Amino acid sequence: MTTTRNEAAHDWDKPPFGNIPLTENQKKVIKDRYLRDAPSVEQWLWEVAKNIALAELLYHPDIPRDQILAGVKYKQEWVDVGNSEKSELLLIHSGVENHDEKDENHRRFISNMYKMLENSQRAREAVLKVANQFYDALANFDFLPNSPTLMNAGRELQQLSACYVLPIEDSIEGWGDVVKNTMLIHKSGGGTGFSGCRVRPSGDKVKSTKGVASGAISPFSIINYATQEVKQGGTRRGANMGILPYWHPDIKQFIKHKAEEGKLENFNVSVAVDSKFMNAVKNGEDYDLINPKTKQPVGKLNAREVFDMICEYAWKSGDPGMIWLDNINNSLSNPTPKLGEIESTNPCGEQPLLPYEPCNLGSINLSKFVVMGKIDYARLGETVKLTIRFLDNVIDVNNYPLKEIERIAKGNRRIGLGVMGWAEMLALIKIPYDSEEALEKAQELMRFISEKSLEASEELALERGVFPNFKDSIYDESGPYHKEWAKGRPRNCARTTIAPTGTIAICAGLQGGGIEPFFSIAYTRYNAKALDALKRGEKPKEEDVYHEVNPLFYSIAEQNNFFGLKPEELWKKIENNHNSVRGIKEIPEEIQRIFASAHDVNVEYHVKHQAAFQKYTDNGVSKTINMPNSATVEDIKETYMKAWEYGCKGITVYRDGCKSQQVLNTKPKEAEKKPKVAEIDEAEGVGSVYYKLETGYGPLHVHIDHHNGQVRKVFTNLSPIGTEIAGLTAMMGVLISKYLEMGGDVGAIRKHLNSIKSDKPYGFGPKRIESIPHAVSVALSKFLAQSGSLPGQQLLTAHVSEPAPEVKAQMSIV
Repeated sequence: MTTTRNEAAHDWDKPPFGNIPLTENQKKVIKDRYLRDAPSVEQWLWEVAKNIALAELLYHPDIPRDQILAGVKYKQEWVDVGNSEKSELLLIHSGVENHDEKDENHRRFISNMYKMLENSQRAREAVLKVANQFYDALANFDFLPNSPTLMNAGRELQQLSACYVLPIEDSIEGWGDVVKNTMLIHKSGGGTGFSGCRVRPSGDKVKSTKGVASGAISPFSIINYATQEVKQGGTRRGANMGILPYWHPDIKQFIKHKAEEGKLENFNVSVAVDSKFMNAVKNGEDYDLINPKTKQPVGKLNAREVFDMICEYAWKSGDPGMIWLDNINNSLSNPTPKLGEIESTNPCGEQPLLPYEPCNLGSINLSKFVVMGKIDYARLGETVKLTIRFLDNVIDVNNYPLKEIERIAKGNRRIGLGVMGWAEMLALIKIPYDSEEALEKAQELMRFISEKSLEASEELALERGVFPNFKDSIYDESGPYHKEWAKGRPRNCARTTIAPTGTIAICAGLQGGGIEPFFSIAYTRYNAKALDALKRGEKPKEEDVYHEVNPLFYSIAEQNNFFGLKPEELWKKIENNHNSVRGIKEIPEEIQRIFASAHDVNVEYHVKHQAAFQKYTDNGVSKTINMPNSATVEDIKETYMKAWEYGCKGITVYRDGCKSQQVLNTKPKEAEKKPKVAEIDEAEGVGSVYYKLETGYGPLHVHIDHHNGQVRKVFTNLSPIGTEIAGLTAMMGVLISKYLEMGGDVGAIRKHLNSIKSDKPYGFGPKRIESIPHAVSVALSKFLAQSGSLPGQQLLTAHVSEPAPEVKAQMSIV
């Protein structure tokens, strides 16, 4: 890269060098996702580098902590980690409950450190020394962190983690909490994973309401509905993972639920299994279904029949995948088993996490570490050391959405360093992807990265302390959970993860995301906006469509005079050859072999590559097993079984064309012209009543749509609009409506909302409003009493206006 380094001491706010060369697709994705108000790509990356380097101030012996924490509410704990050592746990969100106050408290924490850069030469030197190193890695695209870090570092949100797992409790209150927390995470750019393992099955009796439970799919459906309303960080669609264990009584409904178009479209779904289940599949044995509420068997299923169903629906729609929880919990993926068992992963499946645990990811661009056809292990090792420091710093400057998340994030200090550009590296060292030599090289490479990651984390531990939850972890030699293969006293409980790197791979100028082969030599990639347009039957805007031609292949073709063809003749031949170079006689065989596309690669090699990288990866590996449209259900059965036998922690297949829209297409299609369908007039015959209730947060407006005395929809709006609490209030009405649409019991909603209290009650005595949910319950009670559905003695009184004259109109959220 040709650059001019800025060495002037007074120009610390400017990037060290500029003129980063970018392709058109790099420019498009950076502008679409990351640039925002930054004047240039260079300035954006410099602000990211500086922001992450601020964490250096927390560990510098000559930097006064009182200046960093001036005016900040925080809690400092010193945790016993054995060997007569203690590690610091600094909790910035401790004692701050309100989300707006929490964000302001964290902004003050970050602002204090920026002020120190302005006022202290010592602080400036400490930060800029590391920031320059970070910037070199980012600007050369040697390494990129996950998208939330690139989007939010140095900006108002400052939410830097890619993925979280949230628990779903078996109650309406629990569902409400998880939806609220999911919205907060998606709003700030994160993705979420869930398990339905605690939710009682459909049809189970509910003593508190004398009704029946709606089952484990219901909370997923409600979260999906909420996700539709909230983009991640305002820039990308929300993403979720839904997992249900094979022993859950709702498992058959779960397996086939997503096959219907439009169901759980904001979710990836997987069935959680273990070796006991897989052996039962091989032997054709039955197993017990367990009610998670009572822990008692409630029936039996045949393991082979369930496995066959999983594979059948994976063939139809790409879902569900499978996840082996025993492989996860008995490995470095769960280094702190005292805190609990892992039950779910992030949306892409590569990051197993405990409840409330987040992870920040980053990936090394392997294409940058090949010199003269050989891997430059010396420079790669130095980059691993630098990036482990980068990811550890992220933990300290991150603004966590919930205090529970902050505690486990800083207690475990889990990070996920991975790779991208594996296909490019193999092409540069002239090894075919579908070869045993490639599998050997994969293990060699990942073993090196894993060892260097542990070394770097141990060095950081000497400087900053081991992770605070070290005691009784698998590393603790004096503890009951110690494993012989868990070595050292690291700063981070787990260090390596292979992520899919979809967007950041394009940002880095790659076509080989994660450890995937090239999808095709030439193809079209759609972003979220383009996919939405295709769903509507519209042609996507050109700015949302990325036309890709493999730059490595183009360069080699150009050097070889396009193999005696005109360029357009070569591209036409490739297009007519299923976008593959293999089998085109003009192209030398050696070049054909090293430019394998996803559909050239035998399925077994896809699985073997995942297993090869998994062997030396602490967390998990994201790998889509791409299959041709002609693949059969039997092919998928064989693939899933081999993945287990090879020691993978999870598996997902994708049969080309099994969904109506897909992110990558080898040959772009014009959007089908669809006639516009007239909207159903729900207002016809639907009545609506309006209540206004005073709350501690301001006036609450409740509109209840009804038909034949039955509540159909509830709309809840809080004045003034535009605040976070107003947005959450509006979403509460949306979720109540969705729950009722799914057959939910309005009486159960009324009862559960009635029990919720807040820090801002309104009024006194029988007319006291305890919270916004309580006010909604009062309005529902009023309506039900007036419609004759609720005995008068059960009516809840409060400061509520009488309903306005009934109108035949459909209400909408303001």
